[in-house]
Amino acid sequence: MARFLKNKTLSMGKAPGELVFIGDKKMEEVSIRLIDYDNEHLTECELRDIKEAARYKESKTVTWINFHGLHDTELIQAVGDSFELHPLTLEDILNTGQQPKLEEHADYVFIVLKMMRYDETTGHVKSEQLSMVLGETFLLTFQERPGDVFEPVRERIRKQKGRIRSCGLDYLTYSLLDTIVDNYFHIVGHLGEKIEDLEEVILENLSKGIATDIYTFKREMNYLRKNVRPVREFVQRLPRLDSDIFHEQTKPFLKDLLDISNQAMDAIDLYRDMLSDQLNIYNTGIGNHLNEIMKFLTIFSAVFIPMTFIAGIYGTNFEYLPELKYHYSYFIFLGFQLLIALTMLGFFKRKRWL
Repeated sequence: MARFLKNKTLSMGKAPGELVFIGDKKMEEVSIRLIDYDNEHLTECELRDIKEAARYKESKTVTWINFHGLHDTELIQAVGDSFELHPLTLEDILNTGQQPKLEEHADYVFIVLKMMRYDETTGHVKSEQLSMVLGETFLLTFQERPGDVFEPVRERIRKQKGRIRSCGLDYLTYSLLDTIVDNYFHIVGHLGEKIEDLEEVILENLSKGIATDIYTFKREMNYLRKNVRPVREFVQRLPRLDSDIFHEQTKPFLKDLLDISNQAMDAIDLYRDMLSDQLNIYNTGIGNHLNEIMKFLTIFSAVFIPMTFIAGIYGTNFEYLPELKYHYSYFIFLGFQLLIALTMLGFFKRKRWL
């Protein structure tokens, strides 16, 4: 399936808000993981069903419920019923090709974005959709499969590092977003090192594989840009939301998150421009190499034109050619041909055509 656009055939003709899973099933059973904490206590466990999760809806503690697996539409519907989520929100959660975005509802804020990683084996950037529902008393996150970049955040919660245990859901949301955006920057930097190394290779060697590498890196940068740019745009909106979910003490951190998003986006644009320049350098190098070949062939042909002319005269079938009966005619002919060739090469050298 194409990475840039998901196949939405299954949702064609469906009513708005009708739940259809769009994407690849990446695990057999959906798992529900709970982290509930405040300054004094921490609960971390696996939940068996959505009824257990719903009990934490009105908790005064910070409640983070994470769902691994999106293919179970009945479960997603049950989550929507328990936490009073809009049907279009549930539809977006199930559509793994959803564009990153931010929506503000009456009782919650809905965020969709991509978690990305670089696969060294294939040389491709791979993504996983993450949906976040931030309510006044809960944070719901929906992932396609287990495995994410959030483990450092969980460790901070477990070990009470920093301010995370003393702050609310808005700071937890910021922490998760910050981890994702930092990972964007890490992937861009990793690809950037390869792109910068490629520039040195281009100047030393114009092999056919270089063009393939350039187009591969360009495709990956375009894929990153497609997913990072909307994130930067909605991060810019976060501090200005009408909702009271994000408190004033958290807003300076959101502005810092915007700075990191801008840096990641600027780096992507920089490396895209660099790849365009590298492609131009490569094409120019190939053109110059071809010109050198054509120059050599042209000079080679120019040297042999008068020699061919003279050889053509003496290769005719006329009976009376006086020089033919001279004993040293053959050697004089070869010497004269050599003299013409050297004279023309000397002329080309003086004109700096060689």
